[in-house]
Amino acid sequence: MEFQWYPGHMTKAIRQMREDIKIIDLVIELIDARIPLASRNPDIDTLGQGKARIILLNKRDLSDDEVTKQWISYFENKGYVAIAIDAREKKSARLVDEAIEKACKEKRERDLKRGIKNRPIRAMVVGIPNIGKSTFINSYAGKAATKTGNKPGVTKGKQWIRLRKDLELLDTPGILWPKFEDQTVGFYLASIGAIRAEVIQTDEMALEVVKLLRNIYPGRIFEKYGVDENLAEIEVINGIAKSRNCVKPGGDIDFTKAATLFLEDFKNGRLGKISIERPE
Repeated sequence: MEFQWYPGHMTKAIRQMREDIKIIDLVIELIDARIPLASRNPDIDTLGQGKARIILLNKRDLSDDEVTKQWISYFENKGYVAIAIDAREKKSARLVDEAIEKACKEKRERDLKRGIKNRPIRAMVVGIPNIGKSTFINSYAGKAATKTGNKPGVTKGKQWIRLRKDLELLDTPGILWPKFEDQTVGFYLASIGAIRAEVIQTDEMALEVVKLLRNIYPGRIFEKYGVDENLAEIEVINGIAKSRNCVKPGGDIDFTKAATLFLEDFKNGRLGKISIERPE
């Protein structure tokens, strides 16, 4: 299974970010707590050189709590301010406020020494498509400040959002790199829904996720569906089809329907909290 996906508007978005970054103080990067490395865009480190940095590990409600703590330590050791959030929750706002103050402490001190008071911090919010950026901004701002949706890449243009006197946010479209040199990265992104469904093969994807899940969380498939997960991957999906009554008119098993159901359960946390990637 190969993954290559880079809509034309993303090339334009990176070009625009190179211009916008010149007036930015802080880069707030959202990643998925289940796949922290695979859900990062390598271009952002290059674009954000010399800027204060915060990493928000979003969708903590879907990730393994202990593994997420390990990832926070991992990023902090690399010099980032890192916290885990659920972008839908208002209570995450306080955590983000604290992270911003921590990340921008030196900037505020420099401003005071220069006699500059109350100059707002300009923050750029970045991340790959379908990572929850717009949901985060809406929740953090306390209003529907940006358009949100459940399809990757729904935010098409940049938007400035003034949150208060001392903070302005710049939202940007989600961006991916031009090519997945490591196909595992593409697989991980597809498994959590960061790549549009029409560019992947559902049946093949489900078989790969069965293989992945029984390696990192053995027993989960049996707990959810009562199916022996040690069978061949095809038989596991067939078993899920039978347990969930996925049948076509005439009584034949609807393999694709079962595969889709399984992938949705995996993506939405109905198989329990899962962290696919682990720190080194």
